[in-house]
Amino acid sequence: MKNIKDYSIEKLKEELIKINEKPYRAEQIYKWIYEERVSNFDDMTNISLALREKLKETFTIKEFKIQKKQIASDGTKKYLFDVLDGNAIETVLMQYHHGYSICVSSQIGCKMGCKFCASTGIPFIRNLSSGEIIEQIMAVERDEHVKISNVVFMGIGEPLDNYENVVNAIRIINNPKALNIGARHISISTSGIVPKIYKLAEENIQCTLSISLHATTNEQRSKMMPVNNTYNIEELLKACKDYIAKTNRRISFEYALAKENNDNIEDAKRLTHLLKGMLCHVNLIPINKIENGEFTKSSNENIMKFRDYLNDHGIVATIRRELGSDIDAACGQLRRKESLG
Repeated sequence: MKNIKDYSIEKLKEELIKINEKPYRAEQIYKWIYEERVSNFDDMTNISLALREKLKETFTIKEFKIQKKQIASDGTKKYLFDVLDGNAIETVLMQYHHGYSICVSSQIGCKMGCKFCASTGIPFIRNLSSGEIIEQIMAVERDEHVKISNVVFMGIGEPLDNYENVVNAIRIINNPKALNIGARHISISTSGIVPKIYKLAEENIQCTLSISLHATTNEQRSKMMPVNNTYNIEELLKACKDYIAKTNRRISFEYALAKENNDNIEDAKRLTHLLKGMLCHVNLIPINKIENGEFTKSSNENIMKFRDYLNDHGIVATIRRELGSDIDAACGQLRRKESLG
């Protein structure tokens, strides 16, 4: 059965035509799913009984089950969702002064093998569909009775390795008839899959692109992130400059500071040189300790010195607030510890 949340409104219209129904019905169905939040087709009372029966024969309205929910001391909430096929994913809800942000997963497992990320320990199983990405948002909103205002693709998986489903999900999330979250409130984080960065620049989606850089030399970055062996720093930054030129959108560079690895002033100098003149922002992340990880967090003194050097030399840099670390919900800590089988 097809998950109806996988479909953009345009694609749903095409599906309705295939079953000899009027395409305008798609807007009615969207209203029931995304405004009324119905969980079955029988509740769509302004749609004919015959169409409801056709929908039940063709589609399902997939809703995740909460397998586990943890609440951190800072109020961050981490969900382990049963995705209804024997697999599970993690999703994190964070509260800021500006509203609620959700960190969604895009894959079950990850292929990238980044050495500082706990998701490396999860074998890659499959991509999440667009509807499964969207359902993470809807499931959290159902449970917490809140409206989410910001979405970050920084959970388990590499979003650009699941390109079509992620872009389709963003279009649905952004659609005023669906979740109606502004594109500028949606961020995609990538380890640096260069061809997909060029492709994303052509999509005309005004979302924020976050690049996991984390090092200033190819030798150093390849040790931390195997993707650098395929797409090195020079190729990555060339793609980033193209993205900025095409979209006129500022890129956020993620830089996780690890003690005695990439956190000294020489690294800050090289980073300044690499990013000079680019429309960008550097998000400094105190690296989070993970099970069997080889990297440890840089000292607070070094982190502040690194930030100050960048700011003093024309690169806007901020230190990311740590949220959810006591429940392994912070950056790099998601790994879906529990299984369902």
